[in-house]
Amino acid sequence: MRRITAIVRPTRLDPVLCALDRAGVAGATVSLARGFGRQRGFHELHDGAGYADDLVAKLKVECAVSDDRFVEAVRALTRAARTGRVGDGKIWIERVQDAAEIGAAPAGF
Repeated sequence: MRRITAIVRPTRLDPVLCALDRAGVAGATVSLARGFGRQRGFHELHDGAGYADDLVAKLKVECAVSDDRFVEAVRALTRAARTGRVGDGKIWIERVQDAAEIGAAPAGF
């Protein structure tokens, strides 16, 4: 099993979730994220006072996928999230050794 964590633009959330669904992903968790990279934040003047926010608002999408489906899920996510501009996001893929549902934890946990 693999855990896919993606940081995406908020405007790309619906296409990303639809693409993951079509790729056979059973569920996903979405949370607010703020960060910086090459895109950086923004600087503006308001009433003569400067304001800088170096953190850009993004969304973090996380899902767990079987080993035989994760490549398809990553490809679908990448196609759906890409706009071709700096700041489209990042994807991390990690192996998951064990997982359990809260209502049905296996014996030994």
